[in-house]
Amino acid sequence: MKRQYFIGLDTHGSFCAMAVVTSDGKLAQRGNCKTTISALREMIGKVPAPRHLVFEEGPLANWLYRNLAEHVEALTVAEPRRNRLIACEGDKDDPVDAEKLANLLRGGYVKSVHQTETLAETLFKQLVAQYQSRVRRRVAASLQVTAILKQHGVMARAKHFDRAEDRVEILQQLPPERLLREMVTASWKEYDALVRHEDAWRKRLVRQAKKDDVVVRFTALPGISWVRAATLRAYLDTPWRFRSAKALWKYLGIGLDRRHSGNGPELLAVPKQTNRLLKSTILGAARSAIAQGENPFAGQYEGWISRGVSAKMAKRNVARSLSATLWGLWKSGTVYHPEWVGVNMAATQGIETF
Repeated sequence: MKRQYFIGLDTHGSFCAMAVVTSDGKLAQRGNCKTTISALREMIGKVPAPRHLVFEEGPLANWLYRNLAEHVEALTVAEPRRNRLIACEGDKDDPVDAEKLANLLRGGYVKSVHQTETLAETLFKQLVAQYQSRVRRRVAASLQVTAILKQHGVMARAKHFDRAEDRVEILQQLPPERLLREMVTASWKEYDALVRHEDAWRKRLVRQAKKDDVVVRFTALPGISWVRAATLRAYLDTPWRFRSAKALWKYLGIGLDRRHSGNGPELLAVPKQTNRLLKSTILGAARSAIAQGENPFAGQYEGWISRGVSAKMAKRNVARSLSATLWGLWKSGTVYHPEWVGVNMAATQGIETF
């Protein structure tokens, strides 16, 4: 059998440390170079083929993936949380980390992290991330205002100070101290600026989303707005990365982990490690579909409720059905057909009814 070479790369902003391990476990090479594509290609090019490159997920990962994938026989972006060997055993420095990472790959212990393949896909995902970041900033600013008001006995949420006349009324409820009014007014100005920024980023995102055929087809589903469709499209990237609907549900955070030991009882739990943005997106879509009524998903919800399923579980089941439908039309390249919802039992067999 031809000898294979496993290249572990410990990446940093200014330099990268490399270690090469052969298929029989021998350290063949170590080296450092600047974190530039040309320098990395040159260093990797000196390693004999076949070459298997691995580095951990991080800010540089997708950039390196897109520019180095064609220069090795296989490239894996590793999940850092699974690489506890690096942090928990032996010395801790960059060359040692690179060598252990190469050995983890050689032994088949690395869990890969999906990467977008093209620059266009990466930019679309970054656009979605920028918009979602503005949403979080706006929400944080509104909570700061409500916290200040609450400390003076005024219970108000963001919707209570959207209009100028409402703010006048709120100020009248506060103690007359000038400093307090200045703080509240300044916080409102900051909040207003963030609302404008969020709106501008949303318009930019929607304009770009309308150019994507997959996103357009997603929006035909009840509860799926342009932002939700764009978020699912950007972060899921491709339907082919999931081997089944159950695998998709787990990634979305709406599946169940089953665990048991020996003759003990089987334990069911929602996965703890999940993409929170995707989970909130699909559950929000389920809530909207249920609230809209007059659609198959709202009908499913009422059916589960009538059979004694809790509202929380029924909503999660709707999210599973919604995501399975979305996944199916994405794979097949078709459009949404309401009459097809729930027909494919193979795709929805994991829906729970307890």
